[in-house]
Amino acid sequence: MVTSIAKGRLAHSERDYVARAEALAEAFAARAAEHDRTGSFPFKNFRELSEAGLLSLTVPAAHGGGGAGARYAARVIGIIGKADPSTALVLSMHYINHLVMARSPTWPARLSRKLARESVEGLALVNALRVEPELGSPARGGLPATIARRTETGWRLTGHKIYSTGSPILKWYLVWARTDEAEPRVGQFLLPAGLPGTRIVETWDHHGLRASGSHDVIFDDVVIPLDSEVDVRKPADWRGPDVTQATVHTIFVAAIYDGVARAAHDWLISFLKQRVPASLGAPLATLPRAQEILGAVEARLAVNARLIASFAGDFDDGVELSAAESNVIKLTVTNNAVAAVEDALSLTGNHGLSRTNPLERHYRDVLCGRVHTPQDDSTRTGLGRAALGL
Repeated sequence: MVTSIAKGRLAHSERDYVARAEALAEAFAARAAEHDRTGSFPFKNFRELSEAGLLSLTVPAAHGGGGAGARYAARVIGIIGKADPSTALVLSMHYINHLVMARSPTWPARLSRKLARESVEGLALVNALRVEPELGSPARGGLPATIARRTETGWRLTGHKIYSTGSPILKWYLVWARTDEAEPRVGQFLLPAGLPGTRIVETWDHHGLRASGSHDVIFDDVVIPLDSEVDVRKPADWRGPDVTQATVHTIFVAAIYDGVARAAHDWLISFLKQRVPASLGAPLATLPRAQEILGAVEARLAVNARLIASFAGDFDDGVELSAAESNVIKLTVTNNAVAAVEDALSLTGNHGLSRTNPLERHYRDVLCGRVHTPQDDSTRTGLGRAALGL
């Protein structure tokens, strides 16, 4: 049993991580516009996150990490998302994988300990590379074209991954591939970045999250050890969702885009207070219409805060959650975030769409929330089918 003193120490430690994130956020925000303009990767942000001990936030305390669950990790991601959502996206993927490693019975203990130790000791990020040009997202089904061929001494991996978020800085790839066996198996293979036959093709030139480094990664007969196999199963065995992965993914993605909407909210308040049209002779903040629309933004963000905090708290407390409910959280929070930024644009007109103001960037970034798995159509169709008993 955890004593009240131990609980107090844990809470204090986690609050300290939140304070560290807040201390870094101002500099991240100051650099975000330039990274967005040039599409450059924010390497300095990750050096500073590593130095602050924030890369190991979700690494178990037994391995020297912060031992944080979804609640505090989501708070940190929201803070970083408000400052620079590209950085938050890479960080969230890293956090997700460490939480899954810590809770999954299928992860080889030797490999999870190795990645945990490296994350504590230095700049060692991990992400899963799953999406392919033909397949799209594996969440919609289908076998990957990336193939792992078994030899007497190891696996030889060949394939093409797209939207590989954080690729310029990742130390480890979790690659979704199928085997070349008579009855193919599908799953994850862990390999270090930079092996012979691996190359990054800088294809990422996106409307939003331009600094996320989500380039293509090509594997051309890359040799990896036999024990690189993390979790490889028959395709039918993947039909049920990994509830841990699905839950933390939706919470963290939601937190990123809620953070973007909060950045837009703060800029909007400043604009309404400072903008004094000659025809009005008073700040826009005095207009009832401005007050009402800002109130709608406040309402959406209040709902988001409650949904993220309560759902993350339930996850940490061991409440049984469903993938369908997780999907609803992601859908609701991201669409509230988009609507909040659109409300801000309705009040600011040309000022909001000018590239000299950050609201235009926040709008481009927040729209990316709808692209992340699970997409809205998938969530709504699944809910509808369940309601109909299909």
